[in-house]
Amino acid sequence: MYDNLIQYLSLVLIVAIPLIITAIGGLFTERSGVTNIALEGIMILGAFSALVITNRIPASSVGGPFMLYLVGIIIAGGVGLSISLLHGIAAIKMKSDQIISATAINTFAPALSLFLTMSLTLGEGQGSDKIPVDAGQFVITEVPLLSKIPFIGDLFFKNIYPALYIGIIILILSYIILYKTKFGLRLRACGENPHAADAAGVNIYKMRYAGVMISGALAGIGGFFLITSFTILFDSSVSGYGFLAIAVLIFGNWKPWNIAWSALIFSALLTLSKGIAFFPVLERGLDDLGVNKNVLSMLPYIATLIVLVITSKNSAAPKAVGQSYDKGER
Repeated sequence: MYDNLIQYLSLVLIVAIPLIITAIGGLFTERSGVTNIALEGIMILGAFSALVITNRIPASSVGGPFMLYLVGIIIAGGVGLSISLLHGIAAIKMKSDQIISATAINTFAPALSLFLTMSLTLGEGQGSDKIPVDAGQFVITEVPLLSKIPFIGDLFFKNIYPALYIGIIILILSYIILYKTKFGLRLRACGENPHAADAAGVNIYKMRYAGVMISGALAGIGGFFLITSFTILFDSSVSGYGFLAIAVLIFGNWKPWNIAWSALIFSALLTLSKGIAFFPVLERGLDDLGVNKNVLSMLPYIATLIVLVITSKNSAAPKAVGQSYDKGER
């Protein structure tokens, strides 16, 4: 039972980290006043680009698996930043509809990834549309000393991916940047009242570009973490995780720590729906009641709808999010 619990909680963390990182990315762009629902597409292209590079470079040539992992992070973040910049130009400079611009990226991303996989023969075998993922090389088997701590050691310091530690660092840094720095204050002001921020000397356009680019970089990294954490084949899809991250962002009321808790709750329900075998008692109980085990797959989404309905009146969404800014208008 103990081993099952540890395996379940480990999976919860593995699923939650990409959600947290991507949702934090969404937080930066929405706090600046720009809606970015292109997180799904950015995750796909970030994961694809990083995977293509890391599959071609031997770990020994860059100093080992961890350094190769860092190369993947840089590639994924760079590609994500570049793609989000396209959205930023459309939304900020051209003042186009932000939903349409982001939807175009979401439609384009999987098609481009699939096209390149097939045309460049990147898949596993001739004509394959799936790229192999060697995620096992990135696993940290054991952290000396810390892995000996009862329960905590088994959960956080054994057979874990570097994404866990990097995700925690990103979460802490995001809080510090948004709430303890001038940059964060200005960014949030641009999403709440851009005209007042402009009157105070803040360059709205630069701040919004910064928010969008940070969003893209984090979404790209989130995609790479997702693919290299629990898949063996990449099929130009992240299974809707970009949209789930947006739900987590709203669920978390646009606040970093709330986003983390929301992602963990959502991840726990999602993992339970996929890994009921970890809890034989629950599995037997459902069988005795004649309830199909697949009903658990609905839990994360039902829970999200319920919470969104309950918390909608107290939404802390930035007041100017989704609104194009024109300096000439007051």
